[in-house]
Amino acid sequence: MGMRRRSFLKLGVFGACALAAGGAAYRLVRGPAPPGRFVLDGEARAALAAIVPAMLGSALPQDTGTRAAALDGAIAGVDTAIHGLPLAAQQEVQDLFGLLALAPARRFVAGVNDGWVGADPAQVAAFLQAWRTHRLATLQTAYLALHDLILGAWYADAAHWAAIGYPGPLPELSA
Repeated sequence: MGMRRRSFLKLGVFGACALAAGGAAYRLVRGPAPPGRFVLDGEARAALAAIVPAMLGSALPQDTGTRAAALDGAIAGVDTAIHGLPLAAQQEVQDLFGLLALAPARRFVAGVNDGWVGADPAQVAAFLQAWRTHRLATLQTAYLALHDLILGAWYADAAHWAAIGYPGPLPELSA
């Protein structure tokens, strides 16, 4: 039992070092982000464009033109939602997208080899499911962050309320 625990700890330390090195390399290549503000750059946008359909599933329209507009709206909504978070949380989300954007880290933690633009939807859904049920709380938390941001942004739009039977806010009562 002792060797298995040691091996697990060594693997954990190695993984943490690899992720830290990946994050540092991403920041060196990308340059510093504007202070105190989340930036949804091209790689983060590409990751969202692959992840949003896997999260929303049949809630997204099937018609190609309508689907593209809905996907753009969902990504814009996520960006808006992130900007509403405290600065520390925005930085954590920025780090998550930095991790997903960096090719070695993306391959290691998400299993997406060829980039987000050509990512297979089944592969994206599988990585999300793996994160959702992973034994490491960090990956579960990352999944929950993506889930809450995407679904929160989607259903914050009144145009999507009818699909879930929400009639909208109650009219205010006059006193």
